Amino acid sequence: MERRQLGRTGLEVSLCCLGTMTFGEQNTEAEGRAQLDRARDAGVNFLDAAELYPIPPKPETQGRTEEIIGTWLKARGGRAETIVATKAVGRSAMEWFRDPPAPAELSRAQIREAVEGSLRRLQTDYIDLYQLHWPDRPVSQFGANPTIYRQPEPALEHSIRETLEALCELQREGKIRHVGLSNESPWGVMRFLAESQTWSLPRVASIQNAYNLLNRTFESGLAEIALREDVGLLAYSPLAQGYLTGKYRGGALPAGARKTLFDRLQRYETPGADAAIEAYVDLAGEIGLSPAHLALKFAATRPFVTSVIIGATTPEQLEHDLAAFDAPWSEETERRVDAIHLLRTNPCP
Repeated sequence: MERRQLGRTGLEVSLCCLGTMTFGEQNTEAEGRAQLDRARDAGVNFLDAAELYPIPPKPETQGRTEEIIGTWLKARGGRAETIVATKAVGRSAMEWFRDPPAPAELSRAQIREAVEGSLRRLQTDYIDLYQLHWPDRPVSQFGANPTIYRQPEPALEHSIRETLEALCELQREGKIRHVGLSNESPWGVMRFLAESQTWSLPRVASIQNAYNLLNRTFESGLAEIALREDVGLLAYSPLAQGYLTGKYRGGALPAGARKTLFDRLQRYETPGADAAIEAYVDLAGEIGLSPAHLALKFAATRPFVTSVIIGATTPEQLEHDLAAFDAPWSEETERRVDAIHLLRTNPCP
C-alpha cells in the first residue's frame, strides 16, 4: 500500500485509510475487529474515528466505535505503527457528548473533555491526529465548500486562536501529536494557518472533507491551499455513501444498506445527482472497471489527496475497496471523467 506524507508532521500514512463509523451500529465488535485485522494485513496503517461515531449519532451508542478500536489495539498491539485519527464534535445542540449534558462547542474545557474521553475509549496514551469534526463558527453548509452561498445565522463562537491554544496545551501534555480540520472552508483553513504562525500554535496537518465524483468543490479553492501549504485532503465519502457503486440505481434498496436502514442520505439525492451517477456508473462499465473502483481510484490519483477514507460493512465490500488502489488509471479515463464533470458539475456539494 502506497504511503504519503501527512502534512509537515513527518508521519507517513497509507493512501487508504480505514473509516470506522459503522463499528457499533451496522457492524458488531467482532466484525469491526475483523476489518481492522484485514486492513492491517493489506498495509493500511491509518484509522479514522470520531467521538460522534457510530453513525447515525445517538446517545446510547456514542463512543462505541472508539471502544471497539481500543479493544482491538489492546489485543493486537502494534500501537506505535498505527496512525490513529479521531475528532471532536463542533458546535451542536446535541448534549450527550458532555458531562454534565450541555450543547457541544469547541471551547477549551470541552476540547479537553473530548480528548480525554477519546483516550479512555481508545485505551491509548496519545492520539496521532486530532481533528475538529466541523467548525465552531456558523457556516453556510456543513462546513463544506458549497456551490451556493447561504448566509448563516449569527451565533456565539469561540475564536480559532482559543481552539488552537486548547489543542496546544494537550499537545504539550503528550495527549495529541498533531491536529487537523474537517468539513472546513478555504477561509477557515487559512485562518487556522495564520493563527498558528502568529502565535506559535499547532499547525494543521490535514483537512478531512467530502470529496468524490459528485462533489469536486475541494478543487476550486482548497486544492491549491492543500498543495502550497501542505495541508493534504483526507477524502471522506469517496463513494458518495454508496451511490457511486450503483447499488441504489433505479430506486433499489439493498438489505443492510444505509439508505435502507436509516434513510438519511439526502446529501446525495439532490437535483442532477441521478443523471451524474448514471453517467459515472455507465463509464465504469465501458472501461472495464467496477463503479466503486472508478470512484476510489479517481480520489486516490489526485495530487492534493493524502489519504482516501473507505468504509465497509461486509468483508466482501472491504476486499473490493482495498483492490481499488491497484486498479488502472489512464489519461483517457481522466479525460472521460472530466467530460462528465463539465456537464454534471458538483450536484452534491
